[in-house]
Amino acid sequence: MKNQKHLNMRGFLSFLILHELNKKPLCGDELSDKIGKRKGSKLTPGTIYPTLKRLKRLNLVRMKQTGRKKNYFLTKNGKSELKITYRIFNDLFLGLKNKIKK
Repeated sequence: MKNQKHLNMRGFLSFLILHELNKKPLCGDELSDKIGKRKGSKLTPGTIYPTLKRLKRLNLVRMKQTGRKKNYFLTKNGKSELKITYRIFNDLFLGLKNKIKK
């Protein structure tokens, strides 16, 4: 993982979007609802759509429009980035957990 640039998480929103899209393609409102349930409040369009746009620009998600509905899904790069991010979080939080136990 050295010398590789990885997703700047800007909080956990990018990670949560990738995590949810890894389960199945979702539209912006569905993402907002699912992530909002974790946070305890629904995300606004001004929060979710700029992040989706940035993830699209980074080639981590794609959008497919069917009628008026736009569903987002992970690209191959998005799936790869999510695996790396899971490892980073795992190492970070296990490291913190071990320090707290001492």
